[in-house]
Amino acid sequence: MTGAQPIGIFDSGIGGLTIAHVINKMLPQEHLIYFGDTAHLPYGEKSSDAIKYYSIKISKFLIEQQCKMVVIACNTASAAAYETLLDFYDGKIIFVNVVDPLVDKVIQNGYERIGLIGTKATVNSQVYKNKIKSKVQKAQVEQLATPLLVPMIEEGYYKGQVSELIIKEYLDRPEFKNIEVMLLACTHYPLIKDYIIQFFDGNVEVMDSMDVTALEVQRILNEQNILNHKRQYANKFYVSDYTEGFDETAQMFYGKHIDLVTNSIW
Repeated sequence: MTGAQPIGIFDSGIGGLTIAHVINKMLPQEHLIYFGDTAHLPYGEKSSDAIKYYSIKISKFLIEQQCKMVVIACNTASAAAYETLLDFYDGKIIFVNVVDPLVDKVIQNGYERIGLIGTKATVNSQVYKNKIKSKVQKAQVEQLATPLLVPMIEEGYYKGQVSELIIKEYLDRPEFKNIEVMLLACTHYPLIKDYIIQFFDGNVEVMDSMDVTALEVQRILNEQNILNHKRQYANKFYVSDYTEGFDETAQMFYGKHIDLVTNSIW
């Protein structure tokens, strides 16, 4: 691996652009190649085997682009496919998931009463709960699948009364009454983070995986001595299926206009 090689990032769709945005901001010299599998979104409703297959195929594409690292910018794919990718590619490339950095941050901050919202696949995998309790046995992890939030956000209904009502319906539950921290286990959810903070009146810390994942990427690249010091190429953004609505959604997640290129690797 060399520093000049790009960083690959993939997600089930557009949501992983929140991770790509922070990595680009933190490491502006790095060349990013993003792949959003919009042909198969949402992964949260897919089987574990399907998610593993998609993740292997996308990783193959990113490896063929000479990427030095692949960031799994999707909680669902991180939960279902991370270990499979490590085994399948057996050291050929560095993989970073969005689960472990957030778990490590929770442990580091000493939280023991933990809430979590995510897709059905992420919650059903129990990956966050198992990883946290393997390090802090007395930790209490209350999880809830929140499937309405992803389509709500992607359709642009993440501001105003509609989002507030749905968020309240999900979070106003007895199991979340005494938590110290709420984990946003989906890369879409940072867009509604402020509403979640408001719901808890600032009494609960709300954490997502964006900054901690970018810091983990930086740490590994520095440790492996493969940081890029001068970007030579523009970032590239691929999707496996394209509609005009994806352009607007992509800008919403990335923070500025980007050109999406259709590349059906299937």
